Amino acid sequence: MMKLECFKKNQDKMYLAFRVLVGGMFFMHGAQKMLGWFGGPGGVQLATTMGLAGVVELVGGLAILLGFFSRLAALGGSLVMLGALFTVHFPMGWNPLLNKGEAALLNFAAFLVIMALGNGKWNLEKSVLKKEIF
Repeated sequence: MMKLECFKKNQDKMYLAFRVLVGGMFFMHGAQKMLGWFGGPGGVQLATTMGLAGVVELVGGLAILLGFFSRLAALGGSLVMLGALFTVHFPMGWNPLLNKGEAALLNFAAFLVIMALGNGKWNLEKSVLKKEIF
């Protein structure tokens, strides 16, 4: 019982850590693709599918990280992850461990959680707009 109470007491902090980590990793993936940061090639053309995905990753990841329109950003991220799964990973087989789709699948699941829970207690959107819109 003690452990359950500890989790309940700290659920806002744990969700903040979850949202920041998911948003931060998604932002880093987009920054790697678009800007060449974090050891990536950068320079992906904007008018391509990869360019659109990179912009969603970069902007959406930052939005989720900061807690600003997190649900909308998670919706965009989930669509990008579904696109990656169906166009890149599933053609190589159904098993995410073999088709290298586990990160896309885990991100998709994380975005579902963020769409359900929104920004959480600590977020930029509520600070700026006084309420959570998305």
